[in-house]
Amino acid sequence: MKNGSAVAGFYKLDINKRHRIVKRFAKLSEKDLRLLKGAALSLKTADRMVENVVGTTHLPLGLGLNFLINGRDYMVPMALEEPSVIAAASHAAKLARPTGGFVAGSDEPLMIGQIQLTGIKNLKKARKLVLKNKSRIKEMANSLDSTIVNLGGGVKDVDARILKTKNGKMLIVHLIVDVRDAMGANIINTMCEFVSPFLVGITGGKIGLRIVSNLATKRMAWARAVWSKDIIGEETVDGVLKAYAFAEADAHRCTTHNKGIMNGIDAVLIATGNDFRAVEAGAHAYASNGGYKCLTKYKKDWHGNLIGSIEIPMAIGIVGGVTKTHPVANISLKILGVKNAQELAAIIASVGLAQNFAALRALATEGIQKGHMELHACNIAVIAGAKGTAVEKLSKRLVKERDISVSRAKELMKTLFRRKKKIIVKKKIRVRIR
Repeated sequence: MKNGSAVAGFYKLDINKRHRIVKRFAKLSEKDLRLLKGAALSLKTADRMVENVVGTTHLPLGLGLNFLINGRDYMVPMALEEPSVIAAASHAAKLARPTGGFVAGSDEPLMIGQIQLTGIKNLKKARKLVLKNKSRIKEMANSLDSTIVNLGGGVKDVDARILKTKNGKMLIVHLIVDVRDAMGANIINTMCEFVSPFLVGITGGKIGLRIVSNLATKRMAWARAVWSKDIIGEETVDGVLKAYAFAEADAHRCTTHNKGIMNGIDAVLIATGNDFRAVEAGAHAYASNGGYKCLTKYKKDWHGNLIGSIEIPMAIGIVGGVTKTHPVANISLKILGVKNAQELAAIIASVGLAQNFAALRALATEGIQKGHMELHACNIAVIAGAKGTAVEKLSKRLVKERDISVSRAKELMKTLFRRKKKIIVKKKIRVRIR
């Protein structure tokens, strides 16, 4: 498409027109469109995914637009229920396009598997034995999955550390595994369990937990963008920097600051079938290292423009798990057109930065509620009982009055549409008389 992901007035188009645009952009099939239009997750598929299935639930799936990342245009699928998030991220991306959009990247997909050994008399000697047998441990673990090894992955390193706990000292062995394009939890857990008997044999310890760590500090994703002062205004630049300073200095504000980042990140994770809980846990644990801190940073450049950056653990995949079993996750990855998990990680980091900038910009200018509540007005109108064209008419009236509440919406329903009903009744009576 000529304008890539920068589609002017996309939100004003009806859904069929939006479908035609995304179909051309991502080369979607008619089957893909049918799945997007209907209930893509069947009960039969759901029953294979989790236990005790009685139904399915659905989230709106929207597109983050205007994203220019490493010189390439992306339409970013985002699944969530909260209004204003997608619009805010899209607008932030639009404001960053004139200065080159986002520069982003991610580390090699290295994950950590942890093996807990307790009851060891000589921990220092046991640690040395583990490190001495690195090659043997790596060979054993990699024998489990030749496919991932042939693709360049597998266990790359083995480490061990003595950990002092309330329950005594213990030895924690780490398997450092390159999981390629997978999130990696299943293969890592299997590897940890497989090499555990060997570790017991050389250390004399007792096996405890054997599990992946969701603090993926060896698998970081980052993004950077510049927002020109000539586009967003010098006051906005200063306002964002003051908002950032507030978050840096106060944990209460920093928590909400980081939550706003995850609004965007989680939405992409859910759309692509990734484990948003794992990334959430890793993000907040990383932010807590050395005192709770912001996942993003802001500063001015020499010209007074705003530079934003983000760094965050990103344990995600594009193969295996829900990414393959959920039809919409498949379509989302098709829309993104990513070649590997590292590319997806860079996109997700960019969305997180965009979302955070949008929130800080709103807070520093008109306030967060203005845009959010305008979009929320449609939900209020539906709750009040509006249907069809009445939803838009009622939501516009609520916004105009700046009273976006269910009680006011119900009052307006009685007055705005009562007259229309009376006219309809009269017309029906006249028809009968004739």
